[in-house]
Amino acid sequence: MIAVDTQSYSRDSYSTMTAILRGFRRTCPHCGKGSFFTGYLKVGDCKSCNAPLAEIRADDMPPYLTIFIVGHIIIPALVLVEAAYAPPMWMQTVGWSALTLGLTLGFLPYIKGAVVGLMWHLKMKGDEQR
Repeated sequence: MIAVDTQSYSRDSYSTMTAILRGFRRTCPHCGKGSFFTGYLKVGDCKSCNAPLAEIRADDMPPYLTIFIVGHIIIPALVLVEAAYAPPMWMQTVGWSALTLGLTLGFLPYIKGAVVGLMWHLKMKGDEQR
């Protein structure tokens, strides 16, 4: 692995929100052009500017935020559907489980990208405790 000096990447030319939004779009939070995902959730270095994003460990925050957001979508919808239509229990079990899984898998890479963007801008690697 090539050692890259992370101090040489100036983060003063863009705001924290810009880095978060670039990450949310799953593009490099530094240059905004290259992709940094090498798999579904695997973070690698930027393919465009070679920013060392692979060293960022955003372990627990993306799943936490995803659960928080999906829960705030599913629970009110579940209550409203139950009050208005009262579908059979088997239909609710299958439907809400599938919708929860789909939303979770759909949101997770975008939220992880946003967290990586935030951590990149704040110069956090996520391994300070080790």
